[in-house]
Amino acid sequence: MPDKKPHEFEEVHAAALEYFGGNELAADIWTKKYALRDNGGKYHELTPADMHRRLAREFARIEGKYPNPMSEQDIFALFKDFKHVVPQGSPMFGVGNPHQIVSQSNCFAIATVDSYGGICRADERIAQISKRRGGVGIDVSPIRPKGLPTHNAAHTTDGVIVFMRRFSNTSKEVAQHGRRGALMISCSVHHPEVLSFVRSKLELAAITGANISLRLTDEFMRAVKTGKDYELRWPVDAEKPSMRSRISAKEVWDEIVKHAFLKAEPGVLFWDSITRNSPADCYSDLGFATVTTNPCSELPLAEGSSCILVVLNLCSYVIDPFTREARFDFELFARHVGMAMRITDDLVDIEIESVERIIAKVEADPEPPDVKANELSLWRMVRDKCVSGRRTGLGITALGDAVAMLGHKYGDDASVGFVEQVYAALRDNAYRQSVVLAKERGKFPLFDAKREKGHPFLSRLPKDVLEDMARHGRRNIACLTTAPAGTVSNLTWCSDGNYGTTSGFEPVFLASYVRKKKMVASDKGDADSVGSDGERYRHFEVRHPGLGLFCKVTGKGMDESPYAGAQAGEIDHSRRVRMQAAATAFVDHAISSTVNLPKDVAIETVAQIYMDAWELGCKGITVYREGSREGILVSKGSQNGNCDNCDDAADKFKALVKQGGRPGRVIMSSAPKRPEVLECDIVRTTVKGRGKDKS
Repeated sequence: MPDKKPHEFEEVHAAALEYFGGNELAADIWTKKYALRDNGGKYHELTPADMHRRLAREFARIEGKYPNPMSEQDIFALFKDFKHVVPQGSPMFGVGNPHQIVSQSNCFAIATVDSYGGICRADERIAQISKRRGGVGIDVSPIRPKGLPTHNAAHTTDGVIVFMRRFSNTSKEVAQHGRRGALMISCSVHHPEVLSFVRSKLELAAITGANISLRLTDEFMRAVKTGKDYELRWPVDAEKPSMRSRISAKEVWDEIVKHAFLKAEPGVLFWDSITRNSPADCYSDLGFATVTTNPCSELPLAEGSSCILVVLNLCSYVIDPFTREARFDFELFARHVGMAMRITDDLVDIEIESVERIIAKVEADPEPPDVKANELSLWRMVRDKCVSGRRTGLGITALGDAVAMLGHKYGDDASVGFVEQVYAALRDNAYRQSVVLAKERGKFPLFDAKREKGHPFLSRLPKDVLEDMARHGRRNIACLTTAPAGTVSNLTWCSDGNYGTTSGFEPVFLASYVRKKKMVASDKGDADSVGSDGERYRHFEVRHPGLGLFCKVTGKGMDESPYAGAQAGEIDHSRRVRMQAAATAFVDHAISSTVNLPKDVAIETVAQIYMDAWELGCKGITVYREGSREGILVSKGSQNGNCDNCDDAADKFKALVKQGGRPGRVIMSSAPKRPEVLECDIVRTTVKGRGKDKS
C-alpha cells in the first residue's frame, strides 16, 4: 500500500534524488510527473520503488482473474529500478491511483464529420480527452474545402484551416498538471486545400497547439517520381467525389519539402503502407478503419482507439557492455517479451475499468443529460473499442545505447543486423504470447481468420504462430509499436547506479547537452530561459550516462567510443533510414523516430529522405533540421535553437526550383516530431512533441 503518512515535495524529491544516484533531472521528472499524490498536493509515494509496488499490485490483481497468473513479485522484478519493463507515462501516473479518475491510455484518435455539429463535437472531444491527461489525433480530410456551398447562413464553408486553429486552441487551453495537451492534425494529400494545409504552420502564431502531418498515397508518390499531375478530390476517399481537379505533384512535393526544411513540418505519413500492413484494418467495416495517428505517430488508430504503451529496456539485456565479450541475451529478452505482452494485455483490462469509472463519474455529475451526452458517447466508444479489439502497443527503448554497448555504431551494417534480430524476436514472441492468451483468456471478439488470410504483415509471422493463430485466434487485434519514450527514458536503468538511456528507437542525441524542462505553475525560482511561446524553462546539463559507463569500463574517452560519429546529427541519413526500414517490417503499428539533420544540410537531402522512406516501405517520416524550431535538447552554447537563416534558405529553395532543380529525398519514420509542440507525455530526443515512423 502507499505510505500512510503523506510527504511534502521536498522530502520526496530528496528521496528520489538518492534513488537516482544524484541524477537531478530524473528525480525532478519522477517527482513532478509520476509520484502518487492527492488532490491537495500531498505525496503518498517516497521513491519509485513505491510506485513499482503499486503497479505490480494492480497488474497481479488482473493476472489473478486468469489461468497461469504471474505473481506480484515476478511483476515487481520486471519493473524494479526501471530495469527491464517500463509502462509508459499514463500507466505510471494512473494505475492504482485512487486520487485521479483518468484513462491509462497516452493518446486517442477521434474523427471529424463534415458538418458544423460534427466539428463542434470533435472539438469538445479534444477537450474531454485532454482533461483526462490524454493526447489526441484527428484528421481534417472529411471537412469540405473552402468556398463550397453549405446549407446554413454562411452559404459557403471556411475550409479546414479555420477549424485547425480551433482544434489547436482547444488543445492549448486544457491544462494537464501545468502542461498542454498533445494534438496531431493530419490531412490527405488529395484534399483540395492541401497547399493551405502544408503552409499552415509557417507562421508560428497560427497553429501552435498541434503537430501536423500529411497523408501521402502511393498514387501521389508515383506522380512525384514520374513528374505527372495527380488528382485533388473531395470527399477524398469517395468512389465518386463531388469535386475533382488535377495539379502538378511536383508543385505540392516542393512545398512539402520546403516547409519541412524551414520549420520541420509537416511530417508525412505513407498512408497505403500504413493501412496495407495494419491487421486492424482487416476489420475496417466493423469500426477499425485507420483514420489518423496519435500525436507521436507511432500508432495509426481507428476512431476511439487508444495507445496502451509498455516498453522493454534493451540496455538490460546487454551482458558485459563495452567489452570484447559484450553480447545480447536473446533468451532472456524473448522470455520477457512474453511476460511484457501479458502485462500489456492486463493494462487493457485496467483501462476498461478506468474508462468505466470515467463513465460512472460523468453519469453522476450534476449537469443535465444533454450537456454530458457527447462526453458519455466518447468514453463509451473508447470502452467498446478496448473490449472489441484489445489493441496494445508493446515496444522497446534504449536502442541507441544497446547498439553502442555491443560495440557497434548506430547505422552501420552490424547495427542494422542487430535491429532485425531484436525486432524479429519482439514480433514473434509478442504474437506467440497473444495466441497463448487467446487460449487462456479468449480471443479478441472480432477475430476472424478468413478476414486475415494472406494479410501482408501477418503472413510473415513464423509458421507455428500462424498455425496456432488459425486454430485459436489471438488476444489482441494489433500488438506492437515503438513510442518515443523520451521522458520515461530519462528514468530508465542504464547500468548499476546510473539512470538515463537513449529514447525509443533514437541514437544518442548528443553525448553532452543541455535539456530544457518546462516549468509548471507550482515551480519555484527563476526560469533559466523563456521560449518563443512564452513558456518558462529550467536547464539541466546532461552527460549521457552510456558514455560515462563506456569511459568507466574502458578508460577511454568520447572520441574512441561507439558514440563518436554516431550522434543524432552525425549519422548519414541514408543509414538512418535503413535502420528504421529494417525495424518497420516487424511492426504492425509504426515507429516514432526523427531524422536529425545539421543546420547547413541541403534541401535536396530532405526530399531524398522522404522519397527513400516511401520506396523502402516505411510508414512515415519526419526530419528535424537543427535550428528549424526551438527544441528542448540543445548543444551547450546554443541559446534557443532558432534558425537565423530561414529567409536565406527559402531564397535558395526558390532559386533551385526556378532552375529546374529537384529537391532530394530521405527515409522513414512514422511519427513526425515537432519542437514547438506539447509534451506527448513523452519528450522526444530532439524536439518536443512527437516523432515518427509511424509517432
